[in-house]
Amino acid sequence: MALKKYKPMTAGTRWRIGNAYAEITTNKPEKSLLEPQKKTAGRNFQGRRAMRYMGGGSKQHYRIIDFKRNKRDIAATVVSIEYDPNRTA
Repeated sequence: MALKKYKPMTAGTRWRIGNAYAEITTNKPEKSLLEPQKKTAGRNFQGRRAMRYMGGGSKQHYRIIDFKRNKRDIAATVVSIEYDPNRTA
């Protein structure tokens, strides 16, 4: 995987290096593996603010991943590797 170097605009970004996903990902994710992900923005069931400093951010979809791996004798091919905003590993 390629690494992306940041310009030293501030002291915190001087030695910062991140992952460049443009080489391995496709332009658009597979729609059959996406689900909408609802954000509460720190509000409870009444709509009142329950936590401070929460909210905003970009809209995300939940990626459906089969972790069980119980399908035996079925040939599979990797079509693409996609970025997942919900996982850090």
